[in-house]
Amino acid sequence: MASELTYRRHESQAQSDTYLPKPPKPFLPVTRAIRYMLREQRLLFVLLGIAIATVIFVLIPSSSSSRQFTGSYDSIPAQYFPNSDSSTRLSEKFVYEQRSVNSGGKIPLGLRRKGLRIVVTGGAGFVGSHLVDRLMERGDSVIVVDNFFTGRKENVMHHFGNPRFEMIRHDVVEPLLLEVDQIYHLACPASPVHYKFNPTNVVGTLNMLGLAKRVGARFLLTSTSEVYGDPLQHPQVETYWGNVNPIGVRSCYDEGKRTAETLAMDYHRGAGVEVRIARIFNTYGPRMCIDDGRVVSNFVAQALRKEPLTVYGDGKQTRSFQYVSDLVEGLMRLMEGEHVGPFNLGNPGEFTMLELAQVWHHLVGKPRVRFEPTASVVQETIDPNAKIEFRANTEDDPHKRKPDITKAKEQLGWEPKVALRKGLPLMVTDFRQRIFGDHKEGSSSTSGVVSNS
Repeated sequence: MASELTYRRHESQAQSDTYLPKPPKPFLPVTRAIRYMLREQRLLFVLLGIAIATVIFVLIPSSSSSRQFTGSYDSIPAQYFPNSDSSTRLSEKFVYEQRSVNSGGKIPLGLRRKGLRIVVTGGAGFVGSHLVDRLMERGDSVIVVDNFFTGRKENVMHHFGNPRFEMIRHDVVEPLLLEVDQIYHLACPASPVHYKFNPTNVVGTLNMLGLAKRVGARFLLTSTSEVYGDPLQHPQVETYWGNVNPIGVRSCYDEGKRTAETLAMDYHRGAGVEVRIARIFNTYGPRMCIDDGRVVSNFVAQALRKEPLTVYGDGKQTRSFQYVSDLVEGLMRLMEGEHVGPFNLGNPGEFTMLELAQVWHHLVGKPRVRFEPTASVVQETIDPNAKIEFRANTEDDPHKRKPDITKAKEQLGWEPKVALRKGLPLMVTDFRQRIFGDHKEGSSSTSGVVSNS
């Protein structure tokens, strides 16, 4: 038995010693790949494909997929733009256009431009809707965010159906998540009637700055000349800190905008957000809210309804009025430029309230009467049937308001072009149609170069 086991053990060892497997070849994967490429001329087809792709990328222009900056403005009503050269307002004045906010690259004027994705808060409002018109005509994709507190769908309905236009009913006091390149933050009631009822400056601005930080968008804040309060400096320059009553009836707007500017600069310095700040002075034009308590809209509505023109105080307080198309151009130049601001955007032409009342009377009542911009001739030129009704002045009403726009001229190349007497008839036509439903009135569009008011 023992010998048999011994023999089987030796036999097993002998068999195991005779098993010699083949060693693996170190370059087997490489040789297999080479044989595969050479088989049936596959290598030739690979090289041919590379050559075709190279020819396509080299010969086909890389700009074929980008949008062209047309600047036609055909879809905007002509009567809203009194300048004779309105078709070249923005496109022929920009020396450079920003291709993309994140890329930081610029291309010379005349070359094709990539459309941006832009959100306009308050885009259904007076100024916002005119801004949306210009952005859409430029070829951008626009998202309007509005809660319709003062905005109207009618202001942007002509863009419905355009694939580059979107509208969201939303209040900016609630957070919003979007993917955009630029943010124009206009959402805030601007008239005393509205902002005393619903102040939204601080929270809305904070939410939109948070959005700009998350997605890396450039942010433009529309501040106001109200940050100067009842100014002790005249005219007002951007370095003036203002004279504001922090607990007055207007403080929710005045101090709210001042706080919004502070937040914008803090996000700029602390979080690297690209911000732009515009301080807007009195603006007028089509699509203004009727009876919103502001002097311009009050006068035109009262004059059209044959009501007394309401003048608060002695009527000697002054304001400066710019047409909405001038403001929109200034906002776009500021957004596309490289300067943070703040910038005064307004018309340095200065009028007292009595002078403005006289202008309204000429436009609505007796348009052929020659206008003299002095308070001493008001009673002489007003129709005997027209009346000026004086009322007690409102609290903290500024006595003087006039922008110094030297900074905007030098750094943005911007200044207003539409004179008051050219812009007011356009607003009168719009108000007449909205108040009386009169669509038979002729267009008030004018031709020729327009001087500053």
